[in-house]
Amino acid sequence: MNLPNQLTVSRFVVTIFMLLALFTEFPFNTTVALALFVGASITDWIDGAYARKHKLVTNFGKLMDPLADKILTCSAFIAFVGEGWIAAWMVVLIVARELAITGLRLLAASKDVVLAAEGWGKHKTIWQITTIIAILVWQSYGDWGAVGNLFGFEIAGRAWIVWFAEFSKWLTILLTAISGWLYLWKNREVFLKDV
Repeated sequence: MNLPNQLTVSRFVVTIFMLLALFTEFPFNTTVALALFVGASITDWIDGAYARKHKLVTNFGKLMDPLADKILTCSAFIAFVGEGWIAAWMVVLIVARELAITGLRLLAASKDVVLAAEGWGKHKTIWQITTIIAILVWQSYGDWGAVGNLFGFEIAGRAWIVWFAEFSKWLTILLTAISGWLYLWKNREVFLKDV
């Protein structure tokens, strides 16, 4: 298994540990979840860039890389619903969009059609990751504040992250809905042809 594929598989493992950190009470657990999510997100960028640069693109990578990304982000959003950090309807929309597009791509693949990623979808992914990081920063700020007080300094107030996390939630929902609709509409022949 080449390095990009190893990094892809590592995201599945990191997702499990991120969820364990979120749902297990221990000092700095949310901060640990934040660090794990950021690390996993960085590996997503590294494995794609490395695979393209060194011509290590494989069928395994084409299938598992986007799946690992979706599992990582959807798991985080679903966990946030359990913690009361995001509205359930928002996460239903996000997960439904991901399942619909994955289903469309599988249907297209069964017809030997490759559906490339679109610009709107890439922006959606960036904002989903940004939103997850913003929510985790917001929720783990209490850990950092306590550390700051121990050493006699304070980290800048968290008011900015509260409104930024809220803003990014709504922008993510907007981009999720628009990108999903545009992608389904553009590729409607894939699923309407046999109806």
